[in-house]
Amino acid sequence: MTSAARSVASPRVVSIEDLRSIAQRRIPKSVFDYLDGGADAEITLRESCRVYEDVTFRPRHAVAFAEVNLRKRVLGYDLALPFLLAPIGYSRLMHPRGEVGAASAAGRAGTGYILSTISGHKLEDVKAASKGPVFYQLYLMGGRGAAEAAIERARKAGFGALVVTIDTAVSGFRERDHRNGMKELVSGGIFEKIPYLPQILSRPEWLIGFLRDGGLQPLPNVVVPGHGPMTLVDVAAALAKSTVTWDDLRWIRELWQGPLVVKGVLTADDARRSVDAGAAALSVSNHGGRQLDCVHPSLRVLPEVVEAVKGKIEIWMDGGVRRGSDIVKALCVGADAVLCGRAYAYGMAAAGEAGVDRAIEILRTDVERTLRLLGCPSVAELDRSYLNIPKSW
Repeated sequence: MTSAARSVASPRVVSIEDLRSIAQRRIPKSVFDYLDGGADAEITLRESCRVYEDVTFRPRHAVAFAEVNLRKRVLGYDLALPFLLAPIGYSRLMHPRGEVGAASAAGRAGTGYILSTISGHKLEDVKAASKGPVFYQLYLMGGRGAAEAAIERARKAGFGALVVTIDTAVSGFRERDHRNGMKELVSGGIFEKIPYLPQILSRPEWLIGFLRDGGLQPLPNVVVPGHGPMTLVDVAAALAKSTVTWDDLRWIRELWQGPLVVKGVLTADDARRSVDAGAAALSVSNHGGRQLDCVHPSLRVLPEVVEAVKGKIEIWMDGGVRRGSDIVKALCVGADAVLCGRAYAYGMAAAGEAGVDRAIEILRTDVERTLRLLGCPSVAELDRSYLNIPKSW
């Protein structure tokens, strides 16, 4: 067991915040803030976590049962847990195993993993690493030609669903990245990098692993016809040229015969349009507070979307999840499943695959404990009767 794996296995590591603290000590400030930060003033980022405090529990006491059933059926897949691992862009920057390690950990836990287009590993390798379902999150980076090739590769590799993100007309303005010189470190010349090198050199263990891994790799799943794999430095510009429209969804629906998921829904109107577009599921998501600042937290929008969809398709939710009780609250409000992003990414940054294992275990244990204390034997039985929800919702 490596020293990093031992650190997350410590009995003192009992929450996602503990993993976050270890990650902050292990990786350079620029990389940590890329993971940890949000857009503009980070109002949505903060509110996405705080909003869970507005919802309180209504437990049913003096109830005993031998086991708690955490299983959920998502897009036809039986999952051992009511949460999946959300797509995190270029996880390989946090740890060399990156997306491969996260998919492996998800499969081992009996749940699903969603691979970002902005991945450091080939989609075929990521799919092969997991024993569970793996879904592919699609940006139209590199144009339709690149997207068509990725969709075909995902089909051949056996990906179970296509998750199309609709909230990235441009990349959100993340002030921490600009202050930390992320652009200069990724794509600048040597003289541009010099002011920011101390933060990299102060994390020798991360640096050695990064260099052994070959440094920054091109994006192997964004292969532009006639040019080859897109470089990581082109991502912001590529996103600005690849806005997904409802017409694009119709085109994607023709290419992809499997389940289609629309990610980034924050209004009833977009929820209904997702149903009309033939989606099998949608994810209520504000992109972790990394795109448009000052939008509602996902949990706050969830009741509006549930009412609009009326059970026609599955509803997922992501945003601000740090505890198993957050997952339980989202399920009670009406989510069919919950996506966890930063929660497992902190574990990855802290200790690679072992850290993801620990993050999943922390959340699983917390969900089970919460259900027992609520007096509810199964996640399938959760509903609003277990919550006090503000009347303004």
